[in-house]
Amino acid sequence: MNPLLEVAGLRAWYGESQVLHGVDLRIGAGEVVALAGRNGSGRSTFAKALMSMVNADGVRRFAGVDLAPLRTFEVARAGLGYVAEQRDIFPTLSVEDNLRLGMNTRGTRLTRFTRFTRFTLADAHALFPILRERRSARAGVLSGGEQQMLALARALLGDPALLIVDEPAEGLSAPMAARVAACLRTLRERGVAILLIEQRLALAPQLADRIAVMGHGRIVFDGATSLLAQREDIVRDWLGIG
Repeated sequence: MNPLLEVAGLRAWYGESQVLHGVDLRIGAGEVVALAGRNGSGRSTFAKALMSMVNADGVRRFAGVDLAPLRTFEVARAGLGYVAEQRDIFPTLSVEDNLRLGMNTRGTRLTRFTRFTRFTLADAHALFPILRERRSARAGVLSGGEQQMLALARALLGDPALLIVDEPAEGLSAPMAARVAACLRTLRERGVAILLIEQRLALAPQLADRIAVMGHGRIVFDGATSLLAQREDIVRDWLGIG
């Protein structure tokens, strides 16, 4: 079966500085893949390359669509959702307005690759009750955890078949990180594929089907979560943990 996302030989640059040096990665429909690595390894650049936010070349196919010629909004319309590490909410707009800006108004979705029903405002409020309670508040006054929930919900309202989430637990309290993890588990149960980008693997062990490790702009390990613990060399040389 063809993968939902297929990346091969992906290279990316910031100006003349090359960050990705030939990344290969596949993600299947409904699969959760964690992308780990130290700071500077290229993880966030990989996400931005998928979203056409940096200069890049190489194979990037999503649901059979070539992403290379697409602009960022067209990639989103193709079915990729992206929650950046900075969350990128609109601070002066209300919570409800932020959510409505993310809504899929096109009436199309990737039925071949999804088994979940359309994500609605009611779903967002059910997953994150605080967003309903604070729907009239300006997004900029929310706590960091609440802003993360808002960014996740806004991305989901675009009906993505694949959600890219960059460091979702970074800077959050343990209870708030647990709530974000519970949300991601719910999305997995609904059939949303997830690319979970983490440095310290806070959420990956409980969520991911596979872990890919990036080092110096390449994938240096790609395998089942249970296998990573057996690769002391990968953990030592590329993660700096354990």
